Amino acid sequence: MSLSRRQVAGAALAALPLTAGTAYASGKRPRTLFVAGDSTAAQKYADAAPETGWGMALPFFLKHGVRVANHAVNGRSSKSFFDEGRLDVVLGAIAPGDLLLVQFAHNDEKKADPTRYTEPWTTYQEHLRLYVDGARARGARPVLATPVERRRFDAAGNAVPSHGEYPAAMRALAAAEGVALLDVQALSLALWQELGVEATKTYFNWTATEQDNTHVNPPGAIAVARLVARELLRTRVLAPRDVRRLAEEVPEEWITWPEAAA
Repeated sequence: MSLSRRQVAGAALAALPLTAGTAYASGKRPRTLFVAGDSTAAQKYADAAPETGWGMALPFFLKHGVRVANHAVNGRSSKSFFDEGRLDVVLGAIAPGDLLLVQFAHNDEKKADPTRYTEPWTTYQEHLRLYVDGARARGARPVLATPVERRRFDAAGNAVPSHGEYPAAMRALAAAEGVALLDVQALSLALWQELGVEATKTYFNWTATEQDNTHVNPPGAIAVARLVARELLRTRVLAPRDVRRLAEEVPEEWITWPEAAA
């Protein structure tokens, strides 16, 4: 059964995890960093543990009233997220001065599924522009993030990119539109290369019953969120006063998985 845009909006707002790095005591409205993305960033619940979206760990690296509203949802592409009205939900809540961080590609790549597939240099860029233009029209700042890399290695032990032309298409769009770009794909690929074939297993959702090379566990989510926070600082989307713990250990025990709403 398909949901109407109104039903999607109500469910999304009811389930929205809104977290802040620190208490905000002054009367000034804190900025909100909205995340639009797929399962690699999404909030996970107790039935999915230890699978963890990097958006769950991002608040550990933010402070001074920058809070996270994680709208990322499993299985969505830039197209299906829009078609389901989920971008409408975000744009209905976003305010001037807020940030909209957009990360899609994993599901845009699925050619066999017309409800999700986009072509990198046409429909993918066209859909990303909807997020960029929507944020700007409301006085918010769009930020594009290339997709986090999967765990893939060749026979020689080299980390292999898996996202085809999508990262390049996003980079080109960001340059053309003057949008800040967080190159999470390149940085995560370099990190997996540095860690190597065996060590990366401890960052992904490898359990006794599952060997998942796409989704990460708490250490992986913390590592990717740290890359995101560093990129937010590097691109001057955030200032040094907005971030913390960029070079400090973050205990994986800080990650928790709430029970899913009934």
